[in-house]
Amino acid sequence: MRVLGVDPGLTRCGVGVVEGVAGRPLTMVGVGVVRTPADAELGHRLVAIEQGIEHWLDEHRPEYVAVERVFSQHNVRTVMGTAQASAVALLCASRRGIPVALHTPSEVKAAVTGSGRADKAQVGAMVTRLLRLAAPPRPADAADALALAICHIWRAPAQNRLQQAVARHQGTATRTSLAPPASRTPGTPGAPSAVPHASKGRTA
Repeated sequence: MRVLGVDPGLTRCGVGVVEGVAGRPLTMVGVGVVRTPADAELGHRLVAIEQGIEHWLDEHRPEYVAVERVFSQHNVRTVMGTAQASAVALLCASRRGIPVALHTPSEVKAAVTGSGRADKAQVGAMVTRLLRLAAPPRPADAADALALAICHIWRAPAQNRLQQAVARHQGTATRTSLAPPASRTPGTPGAPSAVPHASKGRTA
């Protein structure tokens, strides 16, 4: 499984590609950052992010794209920029028919470090260890992108089993609702009682 992780941001959008399967050593295929100047117009910055992500999709051909789920913060301006960059990543992947998964920061931290409250230094250290790198990727946005990819590789099997179970349950419920009602034989609870026909007697 090859996954492109995207840590969305307007100024620095982290991107990292990881390959492997759950339960086996993972390999980093590539890591980097798509940058845009803070003084550029918003539209131009979004186009630059799109072009950068498209380049990574062309070069590495991932099977999945994992994007950090945007959550509420006190800095509304930061949240808006993150959401806009996230939407660009979703658009680029969906346009190519590549499945996209969203993971919250706490999910990623818990998957990589074992704690949903780990700081960036801990995430970077574990990414370095898990991918057998010589040094933590810099900046932290790049390490976070790799952590997203790792998280998805490890969580995907469980998510697939859950989705399959839900699909089976929905299919069973649908078949049950479409099935005709079972016929009941006389004498069983709830069955209509048989009413004997009165025979016509002859008069003497």
